[in-house]
Amino acid sequence: MEDRRDFLKKLTAASVGISIGGSAFGFSAKSYNRIIGANELIRVATIGVNSRGNSMGGTFAAQKNAEVGVVCDVDERAIPKAIKTIMNAKQVQTPKSEKDCRKVLEDKSIDAIYIATPDHWHAPLTIMGCQAGKHVYVEKPLSHNPREGELAVEAARKYKRVVQMGAQRRSAPILTQGIEALHGGIIGRVYLAKTWYTNKRKATVLKPGTVPSWLDYELWQGPAPRMHYKEGLIHYDWHWFWHWGTGEALNNGTHEVDVARWGLGVDFPTRVSSIGGRYEFKDDWETPDTQIIAMDYPGRISLIWESRSSNGRKIEGQDRGIIFYGENGSLDTGGDSYKVYDLDGKLLKEVSAKEESNLQGRNTASPSLGMDNLHVIDFLDAIKTNRRPNCDVELGFKSVVAMQLGNIAWRVGRDLKIDPQNGHIIGDKDAQKLWSREYENGWKPVV
Repeated sequence: MEDRRDFLKKLTAASVGISIGGSAFGFSAKSYNRIIGANELIRVATIGVNSRGNSMGGTFAAQKNAEVGVVCDVDERAIPKAIKTIMNAKQVQTPKSEKDCRKVLEDKSIDAIYIATPDHWHAPLTIMGCQAGKHVYVEKPLSHNPREGELAVEAARKYKRVVQMGAQRRSAPILTQGIEALHGGIIGRVYLAKTWYTNKRKATVLKPGTVPSWLDYELWQGPAPRMHYKEGLIHYDWHWFWHWGTGEALNNGTHEVDVARWGLGVDFPTRVSSIGGRYEFKDDWETPDTQIIAMDYPGRISLIWESRSSNGRKIEGQDRGIIFYGENGSLDTGGDSYKVYDLDGKLLKEVSAKEESNLQGRNTASPSLGMDNLHVIDFLDAIKTNRRPNCDVELGFKSVVAMQLGNIAWRVGRDLKIDPQNGHIIGDKDAQKLWSREYENGWKPVV
């Protein structure tokens, strides 16, 4: 098996914009076949292709050792657009289309599934995929609730599947160098990480409505107990309702907190607290638009996440980011770059990835597309070389459960005492009830 850091170093030496078959990676034909399996295609099904899934379908299709074999969505309008994106990425074979993900799992020709569904589908579909013998790339968050995350880890191990969570910063080469420098003592002992996210989201008002003809609402609900359809819920604002979503904490906070936990070298916290609320608007949101989650970890270490969903003023000039504080200075990051400062705030070192204007022959709509590409490459390589990927399911679970505990603390209105061995809540029955959820009859995930 190839070590993930060695693999990242090979990627660092190459242009992000060159597909895995390019000679710029410095592999001989022999070594390339050994590492990637160039003569074999990994056939992928993309499930949930309205927005994020549409873009990522193109990223998978652009890889020389992958092919998108099936495009699946409960919204029939999304499928033609996703197929167009895939074909624009120079894929030769046109993907099949499917509405029901369960039929996708029955397809023996599919090796792996990519999941960009609403949060309440993430873990159940991951588990179903592993049981069907598929490798899984699942977007963050790994799960809707902590118990599902535990089951997803269990399924990956039981069925010996590669499961990668879409925390693409784990595959960013320059950021990886920064984290290694942090672990090497560049700012001494690190004791605090501050993370943040800001946006200018507007009010959400749901109205009774009729299910549109293009949507299979029954399948959209899937594992979640049935509720009447409302206009305004689909395709994005479900994020702000506990029945389907996990709020801004998991929608965006997962990315920064995962990097923070990686840099701090911590697993599960000992105490979690959260304050905030729905302050900007009086509307139908259930989750906070303003929130601070604080986590204490063993070894005198803390992690803080701050969010303002409806006020876009930046922090440190960035709409999202991470600062590590240590005994000799600080390290700032957020994307594929980092800066090192002394205790007085004087800049000592700055390392940035080269800006790429083209990815796999496609214009980049977002700086994260380069990291997406590397994360997909890592996933495919992990399948070929039978190793754990950069954001293995267990790593993803530990980051996601930290933020889920923050939401639980906010919902019960008090600090939580946590078992640092497994992340479980200690001595709070009301909070413990939120560790899992109720499911629609016949949909409860079982490993």
